[in-house]
Amino acid sequence: MTFVALGAPAMQALIDGRLEHAGELAGHPLSQWLMSERWLWEIRVAQVRAQPADGEWVARAAVVDGQVVGHGGFHGAPDADGRVEVGYSVDPAYRRRGHAKAMLAELIARAEGDPRVRLVRASISPANAASLATIAGFGFEQAGQQWDDEDGLEILYELRCTTNGR
Repeated sequence: MTFVALGAPAMQALIDGRLEHAGELAGHPLSQWLMSERWLWEIRVAQVRAQPADGEWVARAAVVDGQVVGHGGFHGAPDADGRVEVGYSVDPAYRRRGHAKAMLAELIARAEGDPRVRLVRASISPANAASLATIAGFGFEQAGQQWDDEDGLEILYELRCTTNGR
């Protein structure tokens, strides 16, 4: 599993329906499915334009054997408490093949490789059995809950980074 960075220009091209151009900007052919995630690219383009430092943390295309199988990243750069929130999604055509777990493992490694990160958070609907199964075995602990205006109740899970003596 590798991640291909999607800078603001590539995300904007996905929003605009210019898939081939988005792939050229990203340096890798992208998938039609990524264009269906327009809502995410709209959020992230605005975010990266307002806070350029978030660009290295937010959504990236997840690639396996040359094929885009989904996207993953964080909601932004580490906050003042050293926390990042993970987010990922697998193209329905590639689900149930272990890609979400592979993405999560890579994202955790990315977080643990940055000395600013002390905690990785995941917020998951209690009804989302697939996401709950994905985080199982990674050491996440339930840390509370929150209400999301779009997604409803979410359970917060946190994983303390163990590298560099943290």
